[in-house]
Amino acid sequence: MGIISVEKVNNLFWLGRYTQRVYTTLQRYNTGFDEMLDLDVHFFEKYCEALNIPNIYTDYENFIKSYGYNTDNPDSIISNLYRAYDNALVLRDYISSEALAYIHLAQFQLNAAKLSDAPLIELQSVTDNLLAFWGAVDDSIDDAMVRNLIKLGKKTELLDLKLRFRAENEELKRVFGQLDFYLHRVDISYDRVAYYEMALALEKREVDEKTMLESLENLILV
Repeated sequence: MGIISVEKVNNLFWLGRYTQRVYTTLQRYNTGFDEMLDLDVHFFEKYCEALNIPNIYTDYENFIKSYGYNTDNPDSIISNLYRAYDNALVLRDYISSEALAYIHLAQFQLNAAKLSDAPLIELQSVTDNLLAFWGAVDDSIDDAMVRNLIKLGKKTELLDLKLRFRAENEELKRVFGQLDFYLHRVDISYDRVAYYEMALALEKREVDEKTMLESLENLILV
């Protein structure tokens, strides 16, 4: 495919980030849905604090509706899915029509869940279509650089969320190793100081989530 413009590199990276963000937060949302109905009506407060997003929700029912489906809420799952689709749309010459279609289907299913009295089936379909999207990235995109940029974004977002949700050190090391794999297979600049600070903290098991998140934010220079 030749040289990829800086703009398209950015789109590919963020396509990976937004699809992973939707996938992971949707999993947490589904877990929290059950917890709030059965046990912990304050789940959403702790959730917002972990993600460092404004707690604009009046109660758990408002959280379920607004965080899941409100396109006017910039932090909502559906807003992040729309951002993923916007990036995919401008990349239609780089990714396959099949990959683009799976994100479009995920949008359709998330909007269907909004109208459903029992949305779990539709929400599972959103998850399934995101998994199918990543499968299509592997199977139908021939350009290795395009695939690796999407996956770099995906692993960057996954590490970000693992840190915010305070995953165990071994899990953080595992995801950092995946990020490292793709980072060194793409032709983009990155902050080597931030990279080595993160690697050293994980090796010494001295992870401070706030410091690591700041290093991760500065790592990829796109």
